Amino acid sequence: MTTTPPTSTAATPPPDAWEHPQKILVILAHPDDPEFFCGATLARWAAAGHTIHYCLLTCGDKGAPEGDYHPDQLCADRVEEQRAAASVLGVKNVRLLSNPDGYLVPDLALRLEVTRIIRQEKPDILVTCDPLFLYSFGGIRLNHPDHRAAGQVVLDAAFPAAGNRLFFPELLAEGLEPHTPREIWVSLPQESNVVLDVTEFWETKIRALYEHKSQIGDPQTLAERMRSRRSVDSTPENPRYEERFRRLMLL
Repeated sequence: MTTTPPTSTAATPPPDAWEHPQKILVILAHPDDPEFFCGATLARWAAAGHTIHYCLLTCGDKGAPEGDYHPDQLCADRVEEQRAAASVLGVKNVRLLSNPDGYLVPDLALRLEVTRIIRQEKPDILVTCDPLFLYSFGGIRLNHPDHRAAGQVVLDAAFPAAGNRLFFPELLAEGLEPHTPREIWVSLPQESNVVLDVTEFWETKIRALYEHKSQIGDPQTLAERMRSRRSVDSTPENPRYEERFRRLMLL
């Protein structure tokens, strides 16, 4: 069940009205996940002057709609596509790890890897996805297991491991001091406590998705599908678009 928080008013600033520029780290499973999950919000934050970094746990080497792609070539293509899409949104940097697509498991080895990244990057805001999001498209499709694994391992790394000196002492030997992000924004949540109006940036999201040529098929069909995802209280003539999150406060 998804809850709908009260709409912000002039007297109630939105929850992302931070007083100072933030460093935002997005950790998800595959190329195109950031754009599909929360691309309009990321464009909104970049336009507001915040610095956004991506870390993707795989290069998506199994994400081919057809079986005639070699995994190495698909990986290379998707890395290039992701960098182009991130550029459209205003993302500063894209980092991709070498974990194999489709095999992510939120085990201690991956938790160590993600904890290392959080301590290296020292973000103010951490963005990931909901490990409880099992079903999609109205409950008739399965969510990818890598998405669930990515969300679980990021949450497990963010608290308590990233900020606690007693976790993974080998990171201290690497010179990586503990760091706890102030907030985590969980995209595609089962239960949201933040709803952002991202109408202004919806077309930017679509333009970024166009860059994922190996994934989207016909661009016009994609655009029609994305534009149909307007809020229930809007119309085709005056559409409004939202992205939802579970916002967690760690500090």
